[in-house]
Amino acid sequence: MSEDESWWRRRRRYPFDIFEEFEQIMNEMMQKVFRNLPKEFSQFRPYIYGYSFSLGPDGKPVIREFGNVQPTEGGPKIKEKREPLVDIMEEKDELVVFAEVPGVEKEEINLNSTEETLIINVDTEKRKYYKEVELPTAVDPKSAKATYKNGVLEVRFKKVSGEKEKGRRIPIE
Repeated sequence: MSEDESWWRRRRRYPFDIFEEFEQIMNEMMQKVFRNLPKEFSQFRPYIYGYSFSLGPDGKPVIREFGNVQPTEGGPKIKEKREPLVDIMEEKDELVVFAEVPGVEKEEINLNSTEETLIINVDTEKRKYYKEVELPTAVDPKSAKATYKNGVLEVRFKKVSGEKEKGRRIPIE
């Protein structure tokens, strides 16, 4: 890059520069996590840690962590159960929750729900997942329909307003 182009790039801020800043922050955070990861943990099982970025209904970015490594002040804390990557989509009359739960059979996935929360739990010999998803709007747990295909769990709820229910187990079709 010539000196003239370099000057122009420094002077002018591109609208996508924010993504470069996100990437730089993410790289620094990941380096910090893995630098502090005790060496004896690296030989036992895979460790997953990451972030997902999405826009909330108000247009503000929502940043969620996922995986089984939790950064703390005293160094990373390794969880036995992995936290699946989850995305929530609000439709007109429905709320749809997507979760990546690869490597398990649908019979091994346990789902429980209240109006405000969905709990995803898998506890097998090879794979362990756990996530308590706070739902952005009240839903009817009785209306829940769940499907599982190619490692992706989809749970659909009808939105409600009114009486709260204690909770119920959700079968996967």
